[in-house]
Amino acid sequence: MTKAQEQNSTYRLLRFVSKQPIKFARFFAKALASLVHLLKISKNNDALRLNLKIALPELSDGQRDVIAKQAARNELTTYFEFFSIWGSSNQKNIVRIQKVYGEHLLHEALAAKKGLVLIVPHFGTWEIMNTYLAQFTEMTIMYKPVKDPGADLFVREARSREGAHLVPTDESGVRQIFKALKQGGTTVILPDHTPKQGGEMIPYFGFPLASSNLSAKLIQKTKAKALLLYAIRNDDGFDMYIEEISESIYQGTANDGTFVIHQAIEDLVHRYPEHYHWTYKRFKANPKLRTLYNLPFNEAVTRLEQLRMEQQIQSTATTVESDVVSSVQ
Repeated sequence: MTKAQEQNSTYRLLRFVSKQPIKFARFFAKALASLVHLLKISKNNDALRLNLKIALPELSDGQRDVIAKQAARNELTTYFEFFSIWGSSNQKNIVRIQKVYGEHLLHEALAAKKGLVLIVPHFGTWEIMNTYLAQFTEMTIMYKPVKDPGADLFVREARSREGAHLVPTDESGVRQIFKALKQGGTTVILPDHTPKQGGEMIPYFGFPLASSNLSAKLIQKTKAKALLLYAIRNDDGFDMYIEEISESIYQGTANDGTFVIHQAIEDLVHRYPEHYHWTYKRFKANPKLRTLYNLPFNEAVTRLEQLRMEQQIQSTATTVESDVVSSVQ
């Protein structure tokens, strides 16, 4: 089979899958998730359980197990929903959004014409929001091509229907986003993944992790409005939520602003932990946790507890030192 034929085969398969009713996609994903859970055939299950242990240590093992099962099903369902969303018309996707909470915040931000940065974590079914947003604003979005040409064509067609201006994930793309914001435009950034290179060490669920501070840098330099967006499925479609991000994001450094974004995501996760995408191995972005996900579960938990203790000791020592300096002065 030639590359062109492979591309066409992938594209046709994705088009076929995307034309199936979204309720069928949900049913299939639920059945598949139950099978994976029963047979324990997914390596992502350990990463999911470990991430929950890191982020929600206050819960009991039983409570985290319930969330783990729900989260695994929700995450798998999301990816099946993406196919349906990407293959559907704009009007069909708009109808799927049944309620929009905080809609006035979006319209107020757009009316101000000072630029808008939409913070969208890997949570719920975020792709459903693009078509809704495209009704009101043109978005400039970073896009990394999908490796499979057929899949890339499929996704690009969806982005084209949404009217998004796609820019590369490099400095030229950043410059284009900066220009768009200065002209009152909109961008969407998913901020909760580890940058491929570099990154700043910024706390996330209690651990300093290599993180991109691009979102905060753009917000601070352009004075654009920042909003947190997410979508959660309901029985017949989705509900969309638009929330303000603390004004403190404009204060301090870009790292300080990124910490504000991290806190907003943490708050969201604590409210709806079953809708966060927990299988991503985010916490290996701490140098002391590089091999965390390669360890047996119990050994990994022990390593985490040791690092927590080290951080507490260091924090206490810093506080004592600061108090001593203050008393001398």
